[in-house]
Amino acid sequence: MTTTEEPTRSEGAQTRPPRFERPPWPPAGPRRLLRDLGGTYAANGLIGLIFSATGPVAVILAAGSAGGLSPGQMASWIFGVFFLNGILTVLASWLYRQPLAFFWTIPGTIIVGGSLTHLSWPEVLGAFLVTGLLILALGLTGRVRQVMAMLPMPIVMAMVAGVFLKFGTDLVHAVGTDAAVAVPMVVAFVLLASRAALGRWMPPILGALLVGAAAVAVTGRFQPTGTGTPWIAAPMFQAPQFTWQAIAELVVPLAITVIVVQNGQGAAVLTSAGHKPPMNVGTVLCGAWSLATSAVGAVSTCLTGPTNALLVASGQRTRQYTAAIVCGLLAVVVGLFAPLFVQLMLATPAAFVATLGGLAMLRALQGSFIAAFGSRYTLGALVTFLVTVSNVQFLNIGAAFWGLVAGLLVSRVMESGDFRTG
Repeated sequence: MTTTEEPTRSEGAQTRPPRFERPPWPPAGPRRLLRDLGGTYAANGLIGLIFSATGPVAVILAAGSAGGLSPGQMASWIFGVFFLNGILTVLASWLYRQPLAFFWTIPGTIIVGGSLTHLSWPEVLGAFLVTGLLILALGLTGRVRQVMAMLPMPIVMAMVAGVFLKFGTDLVHAVGTDAAVAVPMVVAFVLLASRAALGRWMPPILGALLVGAAAVAVTGRFQPTGTGTPWIAAPMFQAPQFTWQAIAELVVPLAITVIVVQNGQGAAVLTSAGHKPPMNVGTVLCGAWSLATSAVGAVSTCLTGPTNALLVASGQRTRQYTAAIVCGLLAVVVGLFAPLFVQLMLATPAAFVATLGGLAMLRALQGSFIAAFGSRYTLGALVTFLVTVSNVQFLNIGAAFWGLVAGLLVSRVMESGDFRTG
């Protein structure tokens, strides 16, 4: 019996996938990189960077402004999410020879904006650091996919919908209070998004940005301040403060938005394009880089979904990694000039940033509603959404966390059949 069992164990050991995905060896050399790079991939990389540097940056500025952060703190935040994550994007895409764009968690940024109304910035930085440690620890277990499966996606997306909702209402409010700036931006976005040929020529969010900038200039609303501000980034290394309130309120929701929402979305986009993203290694990298970005006041790193979707929009699958490398290199440049970038954005009317952020989040808000209420766990998702948008606080912990807790409890009791079939 021994002789028949040993081959079976040996075969099982040979077929068992490694816990941490290994990159192809050897890495692509300079000649292969130049051969694989082409106009299509350079353009996709540029478009991916433009998307990340427009609407999503408006989300950071809106959250930071609502939380009372200084321009220097927001410039340091933007330096972290572009410069540091750009380096990670270049390295990971080069090693694994597939597009792996790492940027920052947008829903996590919105959660942080709400928490900044009652938490100090050092407390939030402490939560960033603990979140990075948690993500890193989960990645090192090699069981990321199992962790992702523990939370029903509809309930998680209901929390995301509740967090995103304010950007939709702020968009409507901007149209009503500053139509001269907001309406042309909305019209340009709708026109470009509804005409496929025009949308391919110019991304809708970029068109809204350019039209909005023209509207601001024509109305004489561009008011730069702090003209002596340096253009080159000077990241602010800030000491974190660890409090149970901030840790309890932020760490779990932030980790969920990275591992379940953003990384899950990024993995789905890349898988549908024929790639095999290294999820365990990717989670380890997100945790390690989140520790680095937290040192300069930036929210947690994630494998982004929308940007990766732009990188794989066209071209040969085996060459698409060069688009991510271009995107990462351009992100490094944006990070270096973060103070100038922030100064220009803050010189525009509040409606410009609110409209740009709202338009950027419109499809994400639609997708989160569809994912939350399209199939199962709908009652739990509804409870999660209502608690999240209520902005209620209990034990000094914000609504996003309690929305998840309430939705899971309600769904467990009243939708137990969904858990059995899930």
